[in-house]
Amino acid sequence: MGWEIIPITIGTVALVAIVLGMAQDSFQAWLKHKERQMELMANKTAEQAAQYAAKAQKLEARVRVLERIAIDRGSDLAMQIEDLRDGNELEESVQ
Repeated sequence: MGWEIIPITIGTVALVAIVLGMAQDSFQAWLKHKERQMELMANKTAEQAAQYAAKAQKLEARVRVLERIAIDRGSDLAMQIEDLRDGNELEESVQ
């Protein structure tokens, strides 16, 4: 009766080894998937940060123009507002 359990034990060990190998492969695939998701999220975040930085620069340029208009009392306010609407003043200050 003792020798009959040896093939069962060997079969069980082999089955466990196969299952663990498959589980390891699945886990590694899942880790690669998660890593790819993180890379995509990082790229998306970097793109958004660049967009926000560009918007901030444009807003800062507009604020500088508005500050010049508000501070400079000797100039024609209507002409400067029209220049600002046309984008001439803003483009000059950005460059």
